[in-house]
Amino acid sequence: MHILITGGAGFLGQRLARQLLKDSSLRTLILTDLVPPPVPLDDVRVTSIQANLTDPQSAQRLVTPKTTAVYHLAAVVSAQAEANFDLGMAVNCDGTRHLLEAVRHQAAGAMVIFASSLAVFGGELPAVVSDQTAVMPQSSYGTQKAIAELLVNDYTRKGFIDGRVLRLPTVCVRPGKPNAAASSFASSIIREPLQGETAVCPVDLSLPLWLSSPGTVTNNLIHSLSLSANLFAGIRAVNLPGITITVQEMIDALRRVAGSAAEKIRYEPDEAISQIVASWPSRFEVSQARALGFEGDRNFDDIIRAFMTEAQ
Repeated sequence: MHILITGGAGFLGQRLARQLLKDSSLRTLILTDLVPPPVPLDDVRVTSIQANLTDPQSAQRLVTPKTTAVYHLAAVVSAQAEANFDLGMAVNCDGTRHLLEAVRHQAAGAMVIFASSLAVFGGELPAVVSDQTAVMPQSSYGTQKAIAELLVNDYTRKGFIDGRVLRLPTVCVRPGKPNAAASSFASSIIREPLQGETAVCPVDLSLPLWLSSPGTVTNNLIHSLSLSANLFAGIRAVNLPGITITVQEMIDALRRVAGSAAEKIRYEPDEAISQIVASWPSRFEVSQARALGFEGDRNFDDIIRAFMTEAQ
């Protein structure tokens, strides 16, 4: 296998790379991002390339006739895309199109695994969202992800690529520092208190979220690589399994697992963040994903414990 990961400097790209490197059938792994991605495990199979996908020529240089699969993780995240419309469109839409064109012309038929988001949904939704629920995003980020989904679907229909769209739940608990994602608080209210730091919760405690751990999301990204194209009928998008939990229930779980750490959370409402996150659905029907072999987390307590173990 010869694999390319965009967004390779991010925590998910790095985690995915480490997992892929455990497979002896992997021949080459290219990691690319706006900054040179670190090379996991100092493995000679890995090449780190600094590139900007808004430049069509950069995308063309990343894809070769040997390319087996592309994991497209690179994106301008939710709140940043809302604040800077032009940047979000350039990266999330134009950058995706440039990458798809590079695969079309230089590695026709190669697999493209696109990391989408539950932010593609919004408006008046059923109580439980299915793979067939129409997308109606309520943010620029969600709109850009929906556009990219349609591009992947159409490039697949035309036979240019073998596309798979994985709609990721909010990934929690993310390591590192807060980023510009509207959902960044979901990790911060767990991560920072566990590190002895104060965290701010900007949303109502009753707000329900659809979450998945980094480990489970990574496993599902890896699993998608093994699936035959004929298992995807019609639209290539799949809602990945997650767990539905309110912010208050997250804090209660933190209190059960780590006691007084939960006291380091303070509530400071942020209307802009609340509007974006509240527009996302929190309950999904994922029978198709389960039938395809995708997995979910058992409960949020285990997610916290897994983060604590990895942080040691």
